[in-house]
Parts: sequence; C-alpha cells; structure tokens
Amino acid sequence: MAWVADEGGRLDAFLRKVLPVALGAEVSNSKVRRLIVAGAVRVNSRECRIPAFVLAPGSRVSAMVSKERLFYEKKPDDVDFLLTDKDVLFEDESIICVNKPAFLPTEETIVKGRGNLHDCVVKYLWEKNPSLRNPPYAGIMHRLDRETSGVILFTKTRSVNAAVHAMFENHTAQKTYRAVCSPASPASPAFLAGLKANDVFDSENFIGRISAKSSACKIGLLAEGRGGQFAKTHFLLAAKKDSLLYVDAFPMTGRTHQIRVHLSQRGIPIIGDSLYGGREGFSDLGGRIMLHASCLEFPHPVTGEVMAVRAALPKGFEP
Repeated sequence: MAWVADEGGRLDAFLRKVLPVALGAEVSNSKVRRLIVAGAVRVNSRECRIPAFVLAPGSRVSAMVSKERLFYEKKPDDVDFLLTDKDVLFEDESIICVNKPAFLPTEETIVKGRGNLHDCVVKYLWEKNPSLRNPPYAGIMHRLDRETSGVILFTKTRSVNAAVHAMFENHTAQKTYRAVCSPASPASPAFLAGLKANDVFDSENFIGRISAKSSACKIGLLAEGRGGQFAKTHFLLAAKKDSLLYVDAFPMTGRTHQIRVHLSQRGIPIIGDSLYGGREGFSDLGGRIMLHASCLEFPHPVTGEVMAVRAALPKGFEP
C-alpha cells in the first residue's frame, strides 16, 4: 500500500492517520513504530526505520503490511529466553558475542511485548551494571533468522559501530553456518551421485524477492535488470549419513535467505525449510529449520586482532 504525504510532517504521525483507513482497523502507536523500525516502510523508494523522520510535502510513502501479522500477538513456539553467562561467547568493553537460540527473533518486531534477543542482551548488560540510570547500549550489526541459532555480535559502544558495519559490508567478517540437508524430490541425481565428504562446491547467481509484498518473503532467481542482487556461497560437505547431508556454508555475500536458496537450488534443501522445499523438520527439535551459525571470524574493531568466535553445534547438527 502506498500514499502521498501532501502536507509532510513526521512519518509515524502520517502512518497513524492513513493505516487505520487502509486496514479498516485501529492501529496503535506502538504498532506503527514497530512497523517502521522493522524496515517495512519506504519513503521515496528508500527504506526508512526512523519513526520521527520528517516527510517533505509530496513524499511517496509505502508500507509492506500483512494485516494478519500486524495484529498477531505471539507465535506459540517463541522461546522464553534469559541470557546468562553460559550463552556469552565473547565480551569486552566494545563488543559482545552471544549464542542465539532457535525460535527467537533477533530484534524487536511489530508485535508489542514479543521477546527478542536484543532485549535479552540489554537486560543482561544492565543486570551486570545495575547502577546505570538508563538501559545500556547494544548495537545491532547483523541478524539471524528467527529459527536460526548461533553466533551473533552486538556492539556495546557507538564508537565501534562504523568499524563493525564496515567489516560486515566488506566481508572481512567471515560467517560459517552448518546446515543439515536432505535431497529434494526430484533431487539433482548427477550432482549428488558424485558428492562425498570433504568435497567443496560453489553457488553463484542473481537472486531477489519473488513473492508478493503482502505474503511471506520468498527469494529466488531474479535477473539483475529486474533488481536481482549477486549472491555467492562456498560450501563444504562435512559428512553424509544415511539420507542426510551435513553441509558447512561460507556466504561470500550477504543476501536474504542466501544459503537456504542456494542449497534448495542444488536439490538439497535444508531440513525444516518448507519455504524452499525442505522436508519436515525433526519433531524432537521442534521442527526447526536446521541452520546454525557456528563461527564468526572477524578483525576486532579496536585492536585489529583476528578473532574466531564459535558456537557449539546443537543436537542434530552432527552425524
């Protein structure tokens, strides 16, 4: 849905006026703010995450809104998570790396009161320093999907944000993921037949959103001329056991759902990833998507020392 802001003014105030008309229902201030912070709003075709952003007269405002999701209060399988020392993989004065559980959003969503990892980190840091009058700072530098577990880094001071942002943008930060896959039906017989443990293979192409904005985000092949972005992933087959493949993935670019899409295109989608053709997930693991961020290697933003922060593989991720 899209509008033109004839009179300008604050972005959140503008949406508070137009959204109830478009949706046929009242929309609270907090839901409007969360919609903006979640990156669902664009101003003149550019994403805007600032509720107080001042619109110029004539600005074009668009919003990707799912009415069902906007008014949905909580997914029943979100985990209640309390970050403790055992979940902290590394911490100093500048950064903190934690082991994210599956079934927990990385950051605040449009649903008021829904738990998320960022809030857990802020609470953990505040409890370590209760004399602070205001909540401690925790900067979100990258994200993991809700069902993806593993290493994630937050900054503790704004002074290192530029350096950390640059290392993700320039890919001097190298991520490693473990995926558990199973051949699709139909699979890729020629590709799978010769694949054995320790073999490596690459996937590279142009990908982008192929689903409607009103539905769940699905990524697929999309020509560069139509907005597709170059994506490349390096893979290593760590092990094969029965019908399962244990694959380590090293994304060379940072596109949405990149690893999931590339493995699906190879005919070996991730178990539990029904969006991309994966078979049903393991019931004893909650049916999750079997993707885990196992290692983050990066130059420390202050010292420059190359660090490798690892999160142990959870149950089901080893043969």
